[in-house]
Amino acid sequence: MIKMNLKILILIGILILAGIGIWLSVQTEKITQPGISIVSEKEEKQEITLISVYDNYQVDPEMKTSWGFATIIKTPRDVILFDTGGNSEILLFNMKKLGIDPASIKKIVISHIHGDHTGGLEGFLDKNPNITVFIPSSFPQSIKDMIIQKGGRFVEISAPEKISDFVYTTGELYGPPKEQSLIVDSKKGLVIITGCAHPGVVNIVERAKELMKRDKVYLVLGGFHHPPLSCVKEFRELEVEKVAPSHCTGDLVREAFREEYKEDFIEYGVGKIIEIR
Repeated sequence: MIKMNLKILILIGILILAGIGIWLSVQTEKITQPGISIVSEKEEKQEITLISVYDNYQVDPEMKTSWGFATIIKTPRDVILFDTGGNSEILLFNMKKLGIDPASIKKIVISHIHGDHTGGLEGFLDKNPNITVFIPSSFPQSIKDMIIQKGGRFVEISAPEKISDFVYTTGELYGPPKEQSLIVDSKKGLVIITGCAHPGVVNIVERAKELMKRDKVYLVLGGFHHPPLSCVKEFRELEVEKVAPSHCTGDLVREAFREEYKEDFIEYGVGKIIEIR
C-alpha cells in the first residue's frame, strides 16, 4: 500500500512538473511571437553606412552593373549583406573595388527567391562560408541544402525578427513571391530597405511603421517594383523624409520621386555610399 502511494505521489509530481514546463513554453512563445521588441528610446541609436554593391543603376563608373540588387549595411557591430545580386563574380568584383572584405561579413539576408537577388549567394559562400543566411521560410529545400553544403548556416524567417542590434526583418510578406525587407533604427530615424518590394512598397512602409510604432520614416531605399505614380504622394502622406529608389523601380517612377523629393532624393546605384550619422 505504501509502495502504491509512493508511485502515485511520484506520478503526480511528474505531471505537475510537466504542466509547469508546458506553461513556461507557452509563456516563452508569447514573448517571442511576431512583433518586434522595440529598442528603448534611452538607448543610443547606431550610426550606419549603406553601400550599393550590385545594381543595374550605376553611381561609380568603376563598378560593374547588372540586373539585380545587393547592399551592404555597416553598423558598429555588424556588416550585413542584403541580397547578393545575380552574379557572384560581379558582386565580388564590386566589393573588392570598394574595399569590402567578404570575410568581414557574417550575416546575409535574402529578400526573396528570384535569381537577381540570390544568384551571387553560392559564389559568395565559396569565398566566405562562415556565414548565417537569413532566408524566407518559403525558400525551396535546394537553397537550404546548398547553404549547408557550402559550410554556411541558415535561419528561416516567417515573422518579424531582430537580425542584429537595431536591425530587423519585416518577416515574410506576400507578393507573390513572399518577400522580407529590412528595417534599420538609425540615429536619423527608420531606414527601410527593400529588395524588389513585390508585396508593394507602400504596404512595406506601412508595415514597418506599424511594427516599430513610428509615425515617420527617414529613408526608403531599394527596388520599388514599378509601383504606380500615386506611390509618390502616398510616401509623402506616410511622412517618408528621403527616398533612394533603384533596381526595379522603373525610370518613370524614379524621375517622379526625383521631381517631388528634390534634395531629399538620393541617386542610388552601384558604388553609392550613404552615411547616416
